[in-house]
Amino acid sequence: MQGTMLKGKTALITGSTSGIGLGIARSFAAQGSNIVFNGFGDAKEIEALQADVQKEYGVETAYHGADMSRPAHIEAMMQFAAERFGAVDILVNNAGIQHVANIEDFPVEKWDAIIAINLSSAFHTTRLALPAMKAKNWGRIINIASVHGLIGSAQKSAYVAAKHGIVGLTKVTALENAHSGITCNAICPGWVLTPLVQQQVDARARQQGISNEEAKKGLLMEKQPSGEFVTPQQLGELAVFLSSDAASQVRGVAWNMDGGWVAQ
Repeated sequence: MQGTMLKGKTALITGSTSGIGLGIARSFAAQGSNIVFNGFGDAKEIEALQADVQKEYGVETAYHGADMSRPAHIEAMMQFAAERFGAVDILVNNAGIQHVANIEDFPVEKWDAIIAINLSSAFHTTRLALPAMKAKNWGRIINIASVHGLIGSAQKSAYVAAKHGIVGLTKVTALENAHSGITCNAICPGWVLTPLVQQQVDARARQQGISNEEAKKGLLMEKQPSGEFVTPQQLGELAVFLSSDAASQVRGVAWNMDGGWVAQ
């Protein structure tokens, strides 16, 4: 869907070189927003991605490779975005990693990394984005949480703790800015077929000696009643809605898009 709703705005999306973050970046670019990409990847591939988005949507793009586990990197990225485009109007905190193990076996360094990237990074980007948003009296902060921000799953202690934390941070950010033109909301996806989830599907297919399609179905049917994956494009369209004037009174919400997962 092409439009001009966000023309002249700048959106910074963490972890946006693939998966959900890239889907969201494309949806914002389709509405005329300039894009600041962030994430890991091959430098040439990222350059090609930027060129592709610029050409397809006629917007400007920039890239900063900040490591989201490091506050100094995050500060440098936010400063870079402000210098390049004047300010960050729309901040999407999407960067995340996962590790699966029982609590007593959970490597401490994995716990620390997941909390740093999935939770603390959003605090740092938010605190650095808010002053410019307050000066304009307009801003959108969208935190990509997860159904695991609303419910738990075994073996995902760090991830579930971080995502519950993101939902809490979202509420506080929304309340502190309730009398302004700045909103903060969380999106809580269920299973999305990203490269990260595809790895889980592949592993399942190998372990059970079944086809990739059967592994996908098995994964979905355990949790997601629709039996279908959520797409990055659908999440992008929801993020665009949350950035629109129509959503100016949607504040502090954790909005799940999960094929019925949390309804059970």
